[in-house]
Amino acid sequence: MQEQSPVLLYDGDCGFCARSVQFVLAHESAAARLQLRFAPLQGVFGATVLAHHPELVGIDSVVWFEPHAAGASRVRVRSDAALSVAAHLGGVWRVLAVIGRFVPGVLRDGVYNMIAKRRLSIAAPACLLPNADERARFLK
Repeated sequence: MQEQSPVLLYDGDCGFCARSVQFVLAHESAAARLQLRFAPLQGVFGATVLAHHPELVGIDSVVWFEPHAAGASRVRVRSDAALSVAAHLGGVWRVLAVIGRFVPGVLRDGVYNMIAKRRLSIAAPACLLPNADERARFLK
């Protein structure tokens, strides 16, 4: 796994978010597994990202974090982050991500926000139980 690979930051206290990460783990290709890491927003890595990106303060969203060698990093939130995840998965998910980019962001984010508001009631709390290979992809 490369140090410059993207990181999906998720709410570590949310069952819906845990299931979403499990969905990604179950549906990504073997090649994609070498390109993405995961970290809870409440962890050390999540706190570091939030400290370097003050625009994220108070945002209730999954975060797609892309580090860059020059020190500058890029973050995507809400539907943009979800579309980045879909593109990462490849196949039909990548096609849906491309189509989704044609939908205005305000509409995509509106749907995202409706789901995010209800995420704690959509799925019961759940623990992520990655296997040994997957565990190496999780940052603290």
